[in-house]
Amino acid sequence: MNIHEQEDKTIYKVVVNHEQQYSIWPAERENALGWQDAGKNGSKEECLTHIKEVWTDMRPLSLRKTMEEGVST
Repeated sequence: MNIHEQEDKTIYKVVVNHEQQYSIWPAERENALGWQDAGKNGSKEECLTHIKEVWTDMRPLSLRKTMEEGVST
């Protein structure tokens, strides 16, 4: 059995950065600089499903704000 055939038993957490971009990170590890817990832990599949549900606008927060300012002026 090679490594790709082994079941991933890692518990992950969903993390989010200042631009409201999402990722997953092993739950037992300290977050990378600039990333905060987003409140969801589970299997890789569960975390990715959660991200798919909550991250509906892929644009970084700064771009969304800039675009909104351009529309309102």
